[in-house]
Amino acid sequence: MLYRELVDIYKRLEATTKKLEKVDILSRFFSKVKKEDLANVVLLSAGIVFPKVEQKDLGIALEMMKRIVQKVAGVDKAEFNKIYKKTGDMGFTAKELIKNKKQRSLGKKELTVEMVVTNLRRLPAIEGCGSQERKISLVSELLSNANPDEAMYLVRTILGEMRIGVAEGIIRDSIAKAFDVSPEDVEHAYNLLNDYGMVAEMAADKKLSGLAVKIGKPIRVMLAEKAPDLKTALESFKNPALEIKLDGFRVQIHKKGKKIWIFSRRMDDVTKQFPEVVKWAREAIKTDVCIVEGETIAVDLKTGKPLPFQHLSRRIQRKYDIEKMVREIPAQVNLFELIYIGNKNYMNEPLRKRWSKLRSIVKEIKGKFVLVEHIETNDYNEAEKFYKRSLSMGEEGVMVKNLDAVYQPGKRVGYWLKVKPIMEPLDLVIIGAEWGTGKRAGWFGSFLLGARNGDKFVPVGKLGTGLSDKEFKTMTKKLKKLIIEEKGRNVKFRPEVVIEVAYEEIQKSPNYESGFALRFPRMLRIRDPEDKGPGDADTIARIKKLYNQQKGRQSKERGSQAK
Repeated sequence: MLYRELVDIYKRLEATTKKLEKVDILSRFFSKVKKEDLANVVLLSAGIVFPKVEQKDLGIALEMMKRIVQKVAGVDKAEFNKIYKKTGDMGFTAKELIKNKKQRSLGKKELTVEMVVTNLRRLPAIEGCGSQERKISLVSELLSNANPDEAMYLVRTILGEMRIGVAEGIIRDSIAKAFDVSPEDVEHAYNLLNDYGMVAEMAADKKLSGLAVKIGKPIRVMLAEKAPDLKTALESFKNPALEIKLDGFRVQIHKKGKKIWIFSRRMDDVTKQFPEVVKWAREAIKTDVCIVEGETIAVDLKTGKPLPFQHLSRRIQRKYDIEKMVREIPAQVNLFELIYIGNKNYMNEPLRKRWSKLRSIVKEIKGKFVLVEHIETNDYNEAEKFYKRSLSMGEEGVMVKNLDAVYQPGKRVGYWLKVKPIMEPLDLVIIGAEWGTGKRAGWFGSFLLGARNGDKFVPVGKLGTGLSDKEFKTMTKKLKKLIIEEKGRNVKFRPEVVIEVAYEEIQKSPNYESGFALRFPRMLRIRDPEDKGPGDADTIARIKKLYNQQKGRQSKERGSQAK
C-alpha cells in the first residue's frame, strides 16, 4: 500500500472531532486494506510503529529531527528556525520546508507503508559508534522520498505527536465495524495480545472467538479504584477481602516448566533484571503451567523492612551488573492473584476461588517469595486493625477486594478498592514548563501538569515546589530532549515524563481546559517508565471523580461500579 493513501486518511481524521465519524473513516479504510498491510496500517493509524506489548523507543529526539529536516530540505539553521518559530510544530515545519525545497531528489520513489515501517523499526536496534548518523540516514531516506503531507505525518509519527484524535477506543470500534465483530470481542483479544495490529488480522479472519491465553505473552492487568475511606470500601462488597497495599512494582509471572517470564504492569519483559525471582518462581510454584501476579518490593538489607519504590526502580532500569544490583537491592515478591493454571483460564472465576487455588500451588519462601497478607471480613473493627497494622509496617494502606468478582484485565471496574490515609496522589504527565529566573535561570522553574482526556493531555495545574536545585537541574536535562514548541519563556513537551503528584485539594477552575486545578501540587517521585507511561496517567474523569469524593458527593459512577 502506498503511504499517501494512509496520509489521506490522516487528513480526514484530523479534520473532524466527532468520534463516530472517525470510526466510520477508519472502519471503511481497514475493510479495504490488503491482509499483508493490515497490521501495519492499524498500528500507524494509532500513531505507533511497534505494538504496545513491545514498547520500543525509536530514539529520535526533537534536536535530531531538526537536523534531519534541515538536511533533507537543504536549508541552513537560520531558515529552519524562521519557519519553526512561525509554525511552532515540527510536522508543519517539515511540510513547509519540503514543499519549498528547490532541489528534487534524483530517483525519487513513492513511499509505501512497508518502507515506512521497515525503516522505523530498525531504529531502536541501532547502537554504538556512528549510531546517530545511521539513524539520521534511515529517516532521511523516508523524508527524501516524501511529499509535503507525507513528511508532516512521518515526523509526527516519529516524535509521537500525531494529533489526529485516534485513541485506543476508536481503533477498537473501527476494527469491530470493519470486520463485523463485537467491540467486546476486539477488546478481549487486545487484553490478551496487546497488539491491535494482530487483533485486526484475527478479526478479518473471524478468529477472535475462543482466543486463548498464551504463556509468555503478557496480559493487561486489572486496575484498582480509590475509595474515600475504609468504611465506604468495606460496605461496597457483600463479601470483602483485605490485603496489605505495598509500594512496589506490579509483576506478572508466567511459568511453563522451567521457563519463567516476568512482565511489568506495562507488559515489558523484565525477566533478566530479576534472576532471583526466576529462581524462586521455579522452586515455589508447584505447578508446571500458570500465570500469577504480585507486587515486588525492595527490602532493607539490615532491617528487612520495605523500601520506597525508587530503590527498586534502579533495578528495573539496569541492564548490566545485574548480580551486583541483586545483592545491593534485595527484592521480595508478594503474590495476590492467579490468572491461569494448566490449561484453564481462571479470569472468569470469582476471587475467592482464584485465591484458594493460588494458595494451593505456592510453597512460600520466607522473606522472599510469599503470599500477600490477606484477611476476609466485613467486620469494621477487624478491618481497621488490619489497616492500622499495614500503616505501622510502613506500607501504603490496604486493598479491599470483592471476593465474588471476576478478573477483568485492563480495566478499573470497582472490584478492587485502594484505601490510603492521604488524598489519592495522581500520576500526571509534564506537558509544559516555564524557564526560571534568578537562581533558576537556565532551568525550568515550573512545570505544567496534564491529565489524559481522550487521546490528548489537558492541563490541571502548575508545579513549582517540592524539588531541590539538583532535581530542577536533572528534570531540565531530562525534558529538554522532549521540547516540541518554544515561545518566549514557555515551552511544550512531548508527553512522556510521568510524575506522581500530591496536592491539598482539587478545585474547579475556569482557567484550564480541563475545568479543574490542583491546589498546592508537589512532586512525590518521577514514575519509572517501566512502571507507568503516559498511557497509564490519570484521566480527567478520574480527577472529576476524586473531586466529587473529596466534597462528600459520591458520584453515581462509583456507586454503580461498586455493585
